[in-house]
Amino acid sequence: MESTDNIPDAPDLGKTLGWVGRSEAFRQILETVKQVAPTNITVFIFGESGVGKEMVARALHELSPRRGKPMLTVNCGAIPEGILESELFGHERGSFTGAQDMRRGYFELADGGTLFLDEIGELPPATQVKLLRVLESREFMRVGGSRMRHVDVRLIAATNRDLDASVRRGEFRKDLFYRLNAVRILVPPLRERREDIRELAVRFAEDVCRENHIRFQGFTEDAFETLENYSWPGNIRELRNVVERVIVLGKGKQIDRSILESEIREPVEIEPNLPVVTHKTSEQAERELIYRALLDIRISLEDLRRILIAGAPRQIKAYEEAPPMPKDASESTVKRMEKDLIEKTLRQFKGNRKKTAQALGIGERTLYRKLKEYGIDQE
Repeated sequence: MESTDNIPDAPDLGKTLGWVGRSEAFRQILETVKQVAPTNITVFIFGESGVGKEMVARALHELSPRRGKPMLTVNCGAIPEGILESELFGHERGSFTGAQDMRRGYFELADGGTLFLDEIGELPPATQVKLLRVLESREFMRVGGSRMRHVDVRLIAATNRDLDASVRRGEFRKDLFYRLNAVRILVPPLRERREDIRELAVRFAEDVCRENHIRFQGFTEDAFETLENYSWPGNIRELRNVVERVIVLGKGKQIDRSILESEIREPVEIEPNLPVVTHKTSEQAERELIYRALLDIRISLEDLRRILIAGAPRQIKAYEEAPPMPKDASESTVKRMEKDLIEKTLRQFKGNRKKTAQALGIGERTLYRKLKEYGIDQE
């Protein structure tokens, strides 16, 4: 293990990494990074989407003895379940249909370096078992293989889910959770460290101006106040996007409160990405989410219907007399509506599963499973 003596203290370390911030939470993250980066210990990073979990993982790698070796990032929620094991552990030629050549997985490719598994809460149970074996023995077997392979990889995991609750519900293996949770780093949402917002906005402005050769006239004080008073549900990622947008579209002119207020509006209800315990299965929760979306559409259609009735009653008399949609739809009705909604949304985004999942408010893996369940053409 390398000594931490050659790693700067928190304030200077932030400058070394290119990070900005002055909150106590920011300082604590830097202190933890300094202590654990030189080790081989597994690190678990928790935080909402957009808070900078990958940035923390990269700092852990760059300050470690493994910095000369590769760091690979895998988004476990973006890889279909059917090929996830092959992506992580590789496969032998002929091990399944389409496996025409041998392929090394991410663990082999990251040998000697660092593997960052983002959204690890999306791992299916079978893959969780195999991952636990790698963590305990540093050995694994390719899909379709017959020989154990040894790797020297430091694992860093991250999630935006409440995995403690997932463990209690039996959705995530307890032994794997404890094995991953050697060191825990919590990255708070931006709304809980508002004192960092001003410095981050200035840094993002400098970056966008340098990259796009824009002369920027700066932020007014009331612009900074607007930024600091907003809740930032999308966290640092949203702040960066807003700053880039107003500077590029404004061609570098000074940004004041009125410009920002046209770009950011407080949502009616802020829902954290970390879920609460609902005592429902994931299937029930997902179906309820989509059903709520269907009900929203129904309400909008009924509003439109009333407007049309008021303006042209004779032309739509038959529609007016049609029976209303039942309040409590049967299971088969909900499934049919769910399938129709998925198909329409998929067509809207020209088959792009990522955009479709985002529009429906579900994970990409969940969407992939729904496509298989309903036999929806994915092309």
